[in-house]
Amino acid sequence: MGFENSLKSGLRRGLSLLLALIGASAAQAQYQELDGIVAIVDDDVVLASELLSRLEVVREQIARENVQPPPDNVLVSQLMERLVLENIQLQQARRRGVEIDDESLTRAVAAFAQQNEMTIEQFQQALVDDGMSYRSFREDIRREMLIQRLQRNMVNRRISISEQDVEDLLDSPYYQQLLSDEFRVGHILLAIEAGAGEGTVQAAADEAEQIVKDLRAGAEFKETAIAKSAGARALEGGDLGWRRAGELPSLFADEALQLEIGETADPIKSASGFHIIQLLDQRGAGVQTQDQTLARHILVQPSAIRTPEQTEALIGDIHGQLAAGSDFCALAAEHSEDPGSALNCGDLGWTTGEQFVPAFVEAMNATATGELSAPFESRYGWHVIEVLERRTQDMGEEARRNMALQILHQRRFDEELQAWLKEIRDEAFVELRL
Repeated sequence: MGFENSLKSGLRRGLSLLLALIGASAAQAQYQELDGIVAIVDDDVVLASELLSRLEVVREQIARENVQPPPDNVLVSQLMERLVLENIQLQQARRRGVEIDDESLTRAVAAFAQQNEMTIEQFQQALVDDGMSYRSFREDIRREMLIQRLQRNMVNRRISISEQDVEDLLDSPYYQQLLSDEFRVGHILLAIEAGAGEGTVQAAADEAEQIVKDLRAGAEFKETAIAKSAGARALEGGDLGWRRAGELPSLFADEALQLEIGETADPIKSASGFHIIQLLDQRGAGVQTQDQTLARHILVQPSAIRTPEQTEALIGDIHGQLAAGSDFCALAAEHSEDPGSALNCGDLGWTTGEQFVPAFVEAMNATATGELSAPFESRYGWHVIEVLERRTQDMGEEARRNMALQILHQRRFDEELQAWLKEIRDEAFVELRL
């Protein structure tokens, strides 16, 4: 479950909803049995409450996307498979001693609150207003972090990238494409079990051809992916998100680059099954240079002994002293409550502004070189900024090589992750009880 979906999960429904969704009309004894366990996975189980919770989230997500949901039995089946796979990974994490300590978890939750421009206290209240406890949200985040850490540990060891690989990418058309355009690709996977017979493979091939035909005739890609795909992003409508050309899975990168927006490629066969891709959108990136600003600032914050009004008056006084020629370093050392910059003359270094909150970026960008900003407030307190210099920074050779290395790693990570997930799923004992 993604962080945002966890936040918006809303009120949970009763178990009777699940019974209705899967067409069950059992007696009270069967109701109680289903309420306990819906799947046995190795040494653990998947509970009906987990399925109900996830079902509610996904139904809300589909409604927000304004797409036609698949039949209820298809949706429940998709969710069951995802829960089973998550359960397998969590068991592996426990066996391998993978843990997320409370400090790391708190930092992750704080970062999520910051991304939503909230304090931790505001974020906790938002969860309560949405019908979810802060403790439950933390445990959802812990589960997600455990799975991500396990995946990194298990998949990274399967990845090998040589210097020649980097050179080949730097010299390839892909690298030129990734510096100019980004692609949003939709992906549908019709999975084939290992060792499947010729008849099964042919049936999947026929179904893939029909899906492509339907998509080209105007069928909605998101609805089709939710209903048909066995891919990891199926319940997100098969949307792989924005990726540069070199970051697309190599299996279908060539085909994706040849598509027009809205066009669907012919089915692509691999060991996992048949892949169907559609180019959902495309945009220019132009990332060969970056506009950077060299700035410094002073931050003051309200406290138990300083009211918000007194804080605003203080930053006004500091601004007046700076405008009159007072030493910025001395005032930053005396007053600034940003521990990362106060003792370094308030220096923030060269920055694109990506790491700062919107209010700070807006004020920095609006301030002319060599000038002071007017005092302004962000959620951290009151600031004054001095812009020292601006530049357009060309990406050096080292930066280009690092980008190429990251692209190769991400591409191979995605490929190896799918292979590893298939391996652990095939090796696990799973008994579905729906």
